[in-house]
Amino acid sequence: MQNSVNIEAMERPLSEVPTTQIPFFRPELSEGAVNEVVATLRSGWLTSGPKVKQFERDFATAVGASYAVAVNSCTAALHLALDALGLQAGQGVLVPTMTFAATAEVIRYFGAIPILVDCDSINVNMSLVDAKQKLDQLATNKLQKEINGDIRVVGIIPVHVGGLMMNMEEVENFSIRRGLWVVEDAAHAFPAAWRNDTKQPWRRCGENTAAVSCFSFYANKTITTGEGGMATTSSQELSERMRLMSLHGLSHDAWERYSGGGNWDYQIVEPGFKYNLTDIAAAIGIHQVACAEQMRRKRERIAQRYLESLRDVKEIELPPQDPNRIHSWHLFPIKLRLNSLTIDRNTFLQKLKQAGIGASVHWRPLHLHPYYQDKFGWRAEDFPVATSVWKQLISLPLFPGLREGEVSYVVRVIKDLCRHHRR
Repeated sequence: MQNSVNIEAMERPLSEVPTTQIPFFRPELSEGAVNEVVATLRSGWLTSGPKVKQFERDFATAVGASYAVAVNSCTAALHLALDALGLQAGQGVLVPTMTFAATAEVIRYFGAIPILVDCDSINVNMSLVDAKQKLDQLATNKLQKEINGDIRVVGIIPVHVGGLMMNMEEVENFSIRRGLWVVEDAAHAFPAAWRNDTKQPWRRCGENTAAVSCFSFYANKTITTGEGGMATTSSQELSERMRLMSLHGLSHDAWERYSGGGNWDYQIVEPGFKYNLTDIAAAIGIHQVACAEQMRRKRERIAQRYLESLRDVKEIELPPQDPNRIHSWHLFPIKLRLNSLTIDRNTFLQKLKQAGIGASVHWRPLHLHPYYQDKFGWRAEDFPVATSVWKQLISLPLFPGLREGEVSYVVRVIKDLCRHHRR
């Protein structure tokens, strides 16, 4: 790793720069996981079977849930959750504009309407203040003409951005007052927990924090199965519906039909989906769950190093710390104080990449994408906080295997860039 940063080298076109030295993410897989996958391959059972069942049990235990349904993505989990809750065409669901595509697109699968909500300026999670305002505007026909009309809002999907949980008691109270169900987009939030104050016990994400909590095991998530997801719930009825619909709406899943004690026959009960997880993926997941807290603590130590090393850099704002949160630290997002810099976020990000650092942005808000502008008429001014803050955001590399020298290099590059481009 080089000891100094050549600012002039960062002025070169990206095409002239060597391959990234520090990736945005690098998965941490144990020998146990590798051996489990090999054993699964040799077992002759590759699709949903005993490994998936074990993974579901282990994950349910880890989050304190009564039921867990393993699927092939968090998107699938969200889709199944909305189906189980009976979302209908024309109904509305509150969704943060500061989120990934999946959170809102699953609502569109039903012909329902995502009612986008602005974010908090500090933690960029959904603002319940703006959620109330959007409901009030809807009730008085003051939203966009594409949305105004006889729309019944039936649910809310909070997202724990980066793994910092919202106060789910506030979300619960908000939803009860308005008769809404809650589906938790917890793609970033395993393992994570919250409490109202230091006198309360911790509640884990997925521990009865919503009707359904949906987790992601994509390649760069806090635990991974390559591709995969999980829906957890305390409701047997919801779990059974999600399991049924996750595999074509068949009355018995493949393991029950083809295992020694199963029956070959099945019935199509509903027109379901092909969302089941494979045993190959679950073989990885079993070991990832077992070391999830250990990996979280490694990410937490790296996050603390960033926080300590960058706290005196006036040109950036660091992510908030909260004694009433156990942060999963899926992301480490910084905000550039653009008034203090002579370059914008995109240029800053390009210069990080030119220095060999794989940084990213989470996210372009949904209301700034053509589909949501053209289909529903959302405008930048409808979401003043998200419209402003997303231009400042950069997510730094953060993963359990990030080495001390790599962290030092990222810090040094950021400091040098801020010093060189200080206004």
